[in-house]
Amino acid sequence: MDDNGSDVRTVAALVTDLAGASAGTPTDLRRLAGLLGSRFGLASRALERGTDLALLDAVDSLWARGWAPRDVGEVVRRRIGVATVPAALDLLAADADRRPRAWAAELYGLGAEVWWDRGRPLTEQWRTVRGQGAGEALRTAVALVGVLRRLPALPREAAPMTSASGSSGVGPKVLARVRALLAKAESTSFAEEAEALSAKAQELMGRHALERAVVDAGTERAPVAATLRLWLDAPYVSAKSSLVHQVAGANRCRAVGLDALDLVTVVGHTSDLATVELLVTSLLVQADRAMLAERRRTIAGPSRTRSFRHAFLLSYATRTASASVGRRRRRRAKRTGSPAPRCCRSSPPARRSWSAPSGSSSRASRRGASPSATPRAGKRGARRRTRRACAPAGTGCPDDRSRG
Repeated sequence: MDDNGSDVRTVAALVTDLAGASAGTPTDLRRLAGLLGSRFGLASRALERGTDLALLDAVDSLWARGWAPRDVGEVVRRRIGVATVPAALDLLAADADRRPRAWAAELYGLGAEVWWDRGRPLTEQWRTVRGQGAGEALRTAVALVGVLRRLPALPREAAPMTSASGSSGVGPKVLARVRALLAKAESTSFAEEAEALSAKAQELMGRHALERAVVDAGTERAPVAATLRLWLDAPYVSAKSSLVHQVAGANRCRAVGLDALDLVTVVGHTSDLATVELLVTSLLVQADRAMLAERRRTIAGPSRTRSFRHAFLLSYATRTASASVGRRRRRRAKRTGSPAPRCCRSSPPARRSWSAPSGSSSRASRRGASPSATPRAGKRGARRRTRRACAPAGTGCPDDRSRG
């Protein structure tokens, strides 16, 4: 086949159709690469240029569907593998070089830059520079085209925030102090110390957000909501998503999950989004550490099961958010001089277990009642009524919302 425009477009359309119908398995990719190589020649100029055009068309269609460069790298890492991420970054750099876009800083942060001869196709330079064989380069291209073409549309971001140190407005000194506190929380083996350090970090970020709000109020600048996309790693994505939702709600933000992509979008003020990002990253590390400690503590039993670990992460998320809301309400009550709600006067314990006092079993037996007849449900109902009475109208107590 000659290397002319019509032949290149024919090859590009064929590569796109085959990649879209592919299951993406290694066997399927080898079969498709062999089919294309036998028809056009594995290292033919027409095949390389047609594949290059199919790649650029696939990534170009993403921008109209709400995707950003960082999202592309994350989804490629999850659906194809870490080894394909450099090829995806090359593709992003080639597209940006063809039509420069607004996220040049994000591409630079990802390391996506043009390092090759612009007059030669990508697949050819993956062979000559990255050391891939002709078949491997073609399989990489087909896998990328297939994954990118099948991605769903994402909601548009009004003011995307890429990272806590990017467009959050948080000073580097504050970020350094917060990260140091969270690093200590992640390294300690004592749950109480980790909780206290995380609370201190959140308090520091909250104080900075308050000071920033005072400054913005003086300039009469209206607050603008921003968005932050957090990609979660398997396993237990639903439990980790619950942690993101809880932390976002405790820091004046709202979160929306997209389970099909392991993605959670958080909406809020930039300084609050920075707090959510830092806390979620640290709390996921702390939760994994606590779960492994529980696993080491019990050699056998329910802690070895997947369902237990999933439930452990869910309960960790609920307790973390409940404690965070309680601390915020206590600080507010301290500033205003009003008493804190009874449900928020102390952080909820990690476990609520009830056992009869010593001798109560014999006394209950003498009265003709069993120890299990203790009115636990009545006590819980009284506590819930107290929380509803002291919470603002229409909002309820955070303990009620988190415990159901």
